[in-house]
Amino acid sequence: MDKEAQLIEELVKNALFRMDESTRMIKKSLGNVTDNEIWKKPNDSLNSIGNLILHLCGNMTQYIISSLGEVDDVRNRDAEFQTKDGLTKEELIKKLENTVDDAKRVIFDTKPEQMVKIRSVQGFSFSGVGVILHAVEHFSYHTGQIAFWVKLLRDKDLGFYDGMDLNTKNG
Repeated sequence: MDKEAQLIEELVKNALFRMDESTRMIKKSLGNVTDNEIWKKPNDSLNSIGNLILHLCGNMTQYIISSLGEVDDVRNRDAEFQTKDGLTKEELIKKLENTVDDAKRVIFDTKPEQMVKIRSVQGFSFSGVGVILHAVEHFSYHTGQIAFWVKLLRDKDLGFYDGMDLNTKNG
């Protein structure tokens, strides 16, 4: 395998891993809140967990599924933040899992020429690599917000890395 193919394979493998990790952390976080708490906002300047999940689904759909997957962009970003209820915790988890699965499939199937193709997303110019980096970083960012809000609500650690020694030195 040539170096270019190895690099693309590493990017894809690590992007898919990070997406799985964020999904795992969000699901673990949601296991600690009720359906009503999903839609509670910390204050008027912040979003509910439900809004953040809808926003993550919209962002992944626009950046990965639509742009990288080269299908029509049908995102309604404002609706992600205007929704106040209507979906249960389980429905939101299922929506997130389905969106992540679709996005991962697009990333996995992306050809080298699509990785370097420049495209416009939300008025920004990104290569396919830039689209993937944005979506994965954005997913991680909001995963942290969701975890923080749940930790604040429950005053407890969520145990994302229970059983692992995170003090192991690099080797």
